[in-house]
Amino acid sequence: MDTKQRILDEALTLFSEKGYANVFVGDIAERVGIKAPSLYKHYKSKRAIFDAIIEEMNRRFEEQAKAMNINGSNAAADAKVYENMSEEHLLGLGRQFFLYFLHDDYNKRFRKMLTIEQFHDKELADLYTKLYVDDPLSYQGMLLGMVAQAGLLKTDNVEIMTLHFYAPIYYLLTICDRDPSREEQALKTLDEHIRQFNRLYGRTK
Repeated sequence: MDTKQRILDEALTLFSEKGYANVFVGDIAERVGIKAPSLYKHYKSKRAIFDAIIEEMNRRFEEQAKAMNINGSNAAADAKVYENMSEEHLLGLGRQFFLYFLHDDYNKRFRKMLTIEQFHDKELADLYTKLYVDDPLSYQGMLLGMVAQAGLLKTDNVEIMTLHFYAPIYYLLTICDRDPSREEQALKTLDEHIRQFNRLYGRTK
């Protein structure tokens, strides 16, 4: 791991342990084993490190989505994939995504940091909402809406249908964050949730 990557890794660990506001550039440099002036050769500020962590998270997500043969952010492209997907394939995809967000080291530590900071920093609270509420609901709402338009799901309220799909998944993720021993049961619940969602909304494949 090169120095730039070590800076991101150690900074994220510190942010997840102490919260963003309580970590200073000198703390990060010390954890990496370099002096602060050396750190500034790689990143101009703590905020630059923070932004680079988000970029790395996005890169990792794109790699994960590509490995699963989906786009992950383009709902129109993924709707076509979903339309032709069997329920068993969908269950597998759901598990892969759930386990990725639960265990990906960057996501796990970043989510912990945002959980700590959401009550102290409005900007980070808004970021938490964007990453784990607004963006997923927007993407899934567009995807499910297009699938409904294609006649594969039946609903007169796409927004509520999207909440029905996503809210239990987010709930299970936060449960496992707090209590990792509940992961096995959460995966079983996730499978049953997806199966029931398909039954409730009349998925035809």
